[in-house]
Amino acid sequence: MTPNMLNLTPELTASIAAKAEKAQALLAEIARDWSPAAFANSLGAEDMVLTDLIVKSGLPIEIFSLDTGRLPPETYDLMAKVQERYGLKLKVYFPNSAAVEYYVREHGINGFYESVDLRKACCFVRKVEPLQRALAGKKAWITGLRAQQAATRTGLPVREFNEGNGLEKFNPLADWSEKEVWAYIKQNRVPYNALHDKFYPSIGCAPCTRAVTPGEDIRSGRWWWESPESKECGLHIKKKTA
Repeated sequence: MTPNMLNLTPELTASIAAKAEKAQALLAEIARDWSPAAFANSLGAEDMVLTDLIVKSGLPIEIFSLDTGRLPPETYDLMAKVQERYGLKLKVYFPNSAAVEYYVREHGINGFYESVDLRKACCFVRKVEPLQRALAGKKAWITGLRAQQAATRTGLPVREFNEGNGLEKFNPLADWSEKEVWAYIKQNRVPYNALHDKFYPSIGCAPCTRAVTPGEDIRSGRWWWESPESKECGLHIKKKTA
């Protein structure tokens, strides 16, 4: 789904107005009560909605991105558009070069295709460890996660405690539908990743992301060689309780 495919009905317009107001109120509360707070912008459609809400409100919430070193060119283009549109210079975190060099030396440049364990190890080096650095010293972590995105995100709460990073985690768009996300983008003319127009509903690293066909699950283009139950990179995994 993209803005060109969407019909902004009065019902949909009213729905996103109400949800945007609710999300904006939550963001203001986070900025007031959980400072310093940071928003991890992965430059997906949901994250662009939150970027628009945060910047327009002038909220003191840090916005950062993780550059894994394997992102598609379209994602870098969007980074430039974000700065042009909002005057926002994203704080970008990169993986530790020594860790990347070790992984590639031991497992090959595309070793992540060989097993789930090697794929998750690559995600740890390129995403999880940089995220840990980005969140160090923060009291709140804001994400663009939605409950409808994947089987691994069913029942996603708006607020939860993230044990892995020791802070509060907020998901302001948890109850938004895909249609509502795109309606907001269309109505507010929010810039978005050009890959969405090429049937990439979920975008990550270039070698681990592909286009999907109509009717396929929106996460089917991510790590398509794995089962749906394992399709997380480690950023949003909860610790299992005994």
